[in-house]
Amino acid sequence: MVDSLDKQPLHQVVIVGGGFGGLYAAKTLAKAPVNVTLIDKRNFHLFQPLLYQVATGTLSPADISSPLRSVLSKSKNTKVLLGAVDDIDPQAQKVLVGDEAIPYDTLILATGAKHSYFGKDDWEEFAPGLKTVEDAIEMRRRIFTAFEAAEKETDPAKRRAWLTFIIVGGGPTGVELAGAIAELAYQTLKEDFRNIDTSEARILLLEGMDRILPPFAPELSQEAEKSLKGLGVIVQTKTLVTNIENDIVTIRQGDDIREIASKTILWAAGVKASPMGKVLAERTGAELDRAGRVVVEADLSVKGYSNIFVIGDLANFSHQNGKPLPGVAPVAKQEGEYVAALIQQRLKDNVLPPFNYTDHGSLAMIGQNSAVVDLGFIKLKGFFAWLFWLVIHIYFLIEFDNKLVVMIQWAWNSITRNRGARLITGQESPVPIGDNSKSYYSPEERRQPINV
Repeated sequence: MVDSLDKQPLHQVVIVGGGFGGLYAAKTLAKAPVNVTLIDKRNFHLFQPLLYQVATGTLSPADISSPLRSVLSKSKNTKVLLGAVDDIDPQAQKVLVGDEAIPYDTLILATGAKHSYFGKDDWEEFAPGLKTVEDAIEMRRRIFTAFEAAEKETDPAKRRAWLTFIIVGGGPTGVELAGAIAELAYQTLKEDFRNIDTSEARILLLEGMDRILPPFAPELSQEAEKSLKGLGVIVQTKTLVTNIENDIVTIRQGDDIREIASKTILWAAGVKASPMGKVLAERTGAELDRAGRVVVEADLSVKGYSNIFVIGDLANFSHQNGKPLPGVAPVAKQEGEYVAALIQQRLKDNVLPPFNYTDHGSLAMIGQNSAVVDLGFIKLKGFFAWLFWLVIHIYFLIEFDNKLVVMIQWAWNSITRNRGARLITGQESPVPIGDNSKSYYSPEERRQPINV
């Protein structure tokens, strides 16, 4: 066992990325006879499943973030470095962080993924995704600026565009965003404005497949759609986005092509691996899939490099059922714990069987008192699913103060239907100024499918 991090370690483990995979690998190695160096370009771990609540003003960024140094302060064999890994030298067994070369005996890459626009990267300007704190703050800025702009806008067509919210992608993130924005418009903000009726806003959820929440059981997808429609969300399946430009979304439904004017377009349709996958492929010859993920071996190592592991959203692990594991937190967590256990067994000249992911289920929040939960052996919906969703998310928050703050905030929001983090921060954008104007949506019009 190494007594000091200043001494040459018996075995040096370098982890790149402090997300779920990297953090749980480091925590599992806390008492192992190794030295661990965790490198991340951020000094905090982000609980990404709750980012949408930052984007919609329910929580603040600090509520779902934990400083990495604080989380790992009791792991005396672990040091945390703030920086970005620029390159990898597999032959010399070093990672390059700026001008510094950090040696490793075992390397774990857990740099995650970012949103993908399927080759249409210019859409990002008009439709931000949701992967980072900055993304959430930008979404929050756009959502609340839209209501402020509508309050001042006198032109009915322009006001209509400000009060139209489009979410592209009907997976869990898209569903949760749509439900949260609906609650904002139809409940939280209803009494806050004088020139507009926020309940006349239109929230459109667009999904290319034949149902939302494709990974869930069909009956839960149906229940989620029913709940969203009950909140006032317009759900459009079998709908492909063909262009986004100048606040206009072009969609195709079968042979019909339509355009929708919207000032607030949010992207929740796809992800691609971080650039680290490309770096690793160039240095090791590792195979990448179409999303840029590294195709890994059954033990999560890179082919030909048994001391380099890839976990989380950066990994394509297809050894279980022929399909890549989903890019969700439980997968990354289990992969991080597995690789940490494998390292410890190797030091004892033991082996572990291949990685096997245990799927404990899928969850998605629809709105207040409504969620869907698929545990395989049982499926929940409605209020009890919502309670289960709350308990699970509180449990997996990293630090106790985060758990306490979020629990209190959710309880208060449940009672008051208020959202205390409705701040417009970040890049400023001008909003039109005008006099009072009569609103133009009736409740019946707002809930109609898109026909124009």
